[in-house]
Amino acid sequence: MTDDPDGAPGDALEEAPDDASDEAPGVDPSSAADRTEAAPTGGDDVYASDVEGRQYRGTWYLPLDYESLDEAPESDEYPDRGDGGAFRLADLPRVPKVSHVVGPSAIMLGASLGSGETLFWPALTAQYGWGVYWAFLVGVLTQFVVNTELQRWTLATGESVFRAFARLHDGWPWLFLVGGLLSLGWPGWAAGAAQVATTVLGLQGPVAVAGVAVAPWKLLAVALMVVVWLSYQVSSVMYNVVEAFQIGLLFVAVLGALALAFVTGSVTELANLDAVVSEFGRLPPGIDIALFLGGLAFAGAGGYLNLSQSLWMREKGYGMGNYQGRVRNPLRGDEPEPIQRDGFTFRPTETNLERWRGWWRVVQLEHLLTFVVGLLVGATLLMTVAARYTSGSQTDAIRMWLFDVAPQLGAVGGALVVLVLFVALFTTEYAIVESFVRNSADAVFEAYGREAGWDLSTVFWRLLTVFCLWGIVIILGFTAPFEGQGPFFFLVVGAALSGLIMWPYTALTLVMNTSRLPEHLQPGWPRVVAMWWASGFYGYFSVLLVGRTLADLGVAGALTSATVLGSGPVGYLLWAAFVVVQAYAVARSVGAKRAAADTVPTAAASRGPFDD
Repeated sequence: MTDDPDGAPGDALEEAPDDASDEAPGVDPSSAADRTEAAPTGGDDVYASDVEGRQYRGTWYLPLDYESLDEAPESDEYPDRGDGGAFRLADLPRVPKVSHVVGPSAIMLGASLGSGETLFWPALTAQYGWGVYWAFLVGVLTQFVVNTELQRWTLATGESVFRAFARLHDGWPWLFLVGGLLSLGWPGWAAGAAQVATTVLGLQGPVAVAGVAVAPWKLLAVALMVVVWLSYQVSSVMYNVVEAFQIGLLFVAVLGALALAFVTGSVTELANLDAVVSEFGRLPPGIDIALFLGGLAFAGAGGYLNLSQSLWMREKGYGMGNYQGRVRNPLRGDEPEPIQRDGFTFRPTETNLERWRGWWRVVQLEHLLTFVVGLLVGATLLMTVAARYTSGSQTDAIRMWLFDVAPQLGAVGGALVVLVLFVALFTTEYAIVESFVRNSADAVFEAYGREAGWDLSTVFWRLLTVFCLWGIVIILGFTAPFEGQGPFFFLVVGAALSGLIMWPYTALTLVMNTSRLPEHLQPGWPRVVAMWWASGFYGYFSVLLVGRTLADLGVAGALTSATVLGSGPVGYLLWAAFVVVQAYAVARSVGAKRAAADTVPTAAASRGPFDD
């Protein structure tokens, strides 16, 4: 690495061939650091050239001699190390264009296709009308703030959010690992995609397998899980195949949704969006809280899935993540790349702070233009179809599309429904397997595996295999008392549990980004307030769901009322816990922001129009 504090590894990377491979285009990771060391400096100090920026279109890893780097001192200018070792000092890489780094948010959008975009919100709109659309808008915009705050730590240090949580307490990664298994361990999207295909093909009768009668949708769902596992063996870098696969499926699903809305003429339903204003903040009478919380969680990706933003951006090479390794396929014989436990940070020089401002703008624009716009367009168009053809429907979302909508649309419209539904469900299952395995591998590795001498790539591959096998077992062995519920039951259970875990990690991320990051890397006050809102938003509906679920299970006095007043004794205790958590998050973040104020003289240079 250069000794110039205003320079960065890669400052002089001016020529690279354009051939694509599993590595970053034109970059040999084994020699990237040496080539950078030898190159003369020059060019723009803040923004990457097109040649340099194109390296991010694959995944870009620039290895540094970690042990030779200086340790960041324990001062106000650097992140608080907490329960962990010191960060190593390196310079923030130059800033690429948004078009060069599209990827993480596209995968996140793929995870949203078969949940909120295709199932939950079209079903909610069909049942309750456009009066619930306000909650979708609020959910999407809230997730935008939460997701980008989850990216902040990784952009600044190269560490995953799970390593950041472990710096607060070793128990946090384990807690979210359990929450992830409970919420995503049900392969409802693969089951749903299989149900769509077998229904359309008329494969309804049981099939004898080894003398046992098995529903056709179960066999196809198992096949889809096998396809997911096999796809990971295509590339030496696990992330690359996921990004390419998801972007390809996204084009099919989004274009299919656009075609469906215009072929059916349902776009005229957009005239009813004025109900958003008149019904804002109101819950329709008798709405299923589990379904509604699932919709809020999946107004986007939701739950455990959102935590993957941190890991995907590290794999892509965003910011300081450029110096961390990637998860490689151990079956291909590639050497593992190191994920440094204590990460990196940069000196708050003028150039580094300008780069930080540029990177933060790029990160937010990539998420806004890909994830937010994609959701608002795709989901809204599908809601118009559901609202026009199934107003007042009480059936689950999959049956609604197959048996209520498709038969009314003729051959072309019906085919588009099947195409969009199948691709969306399978895309989401693929993203869920990817997200759960990547998150869980990192959580296990940081909480235990690193000290035990494990390799992250091997942990990833083994978890991938186990999780796919687990999904197959669940699909084949899911019996009474829930057999009659169908695949959509899996989806509601997973969505509601996803909503529940969003509350603690939103509050935790707020505390982490205000109390552990220095002044120039902290969120601004408007973002802090937005995170207060997000924590309260998910916490409120989580308490409603927990209380009503406990009441349904026979726990006396557990019922929670939407107005708080009228709750049972146990319900009031749940509301009290909500107030305590929320008050702690607010007080801790306010204290941290005040304590950090005016501690870094150059902090103002990092602020831009996108920082708050």
